Amino acid sequence: MRVQGLVYSKVVHFPVNNIQQKVYNHHIMKRTLAFLTLLVVGFFGLMHAFPVLAADPLGVNYGASSGLSGQDLRVSIARVIKFILSFLGLIFLILTLYAGFMWMTSAGNEDRVGTAKKILWGAIIGLAIILFSYAITQFVITNLYEVSTSGAYNAAQ
Repeated sequence: MRVQGLVYSKVVHFPVNNIQQKVYNHHIMKRTLAFLTLLVVGFFGLMHAFPVLAADPLGVNYGASSGLSGQDLRVSIARVIKFILSFLGLIFLILTLYAGFMWMTSAGNEDRVGTAKKILWGAIIGLAIILFSYAITQFVITNLYEVSTSGAYNAAQ
């Protein structure tokens, strides 16, 4: 196909002659430079923090003065994590019951028995992951709380 003396491919419209190639390269260079400029300006714009000197200093016990909660923030986070892990344990129970029901009502159908076994094994692996994550969370939260409240760091105060 010829358009004003220039040859274009029917499938891909890349520049064919030298002038079009230079214009195309200039266009790509301008877009790349604009992207990199926005990336650098955005990065340094987000990393720059203005000091707020008139603000009240907030501590981990800010909830006590606002009427929300008087307990430590770390304890609240630990409770949320434990709730999520307990909810995942409930999902394990539901999957186990579903797989058992599917297995019992398969009536000898090997496809349903195989599906039930896959669901059951997936639920057991999920339970193992939940138990390990619960143990790790309990260990980390307990040690973090002990170090921050009555550890060697607070002995000098």
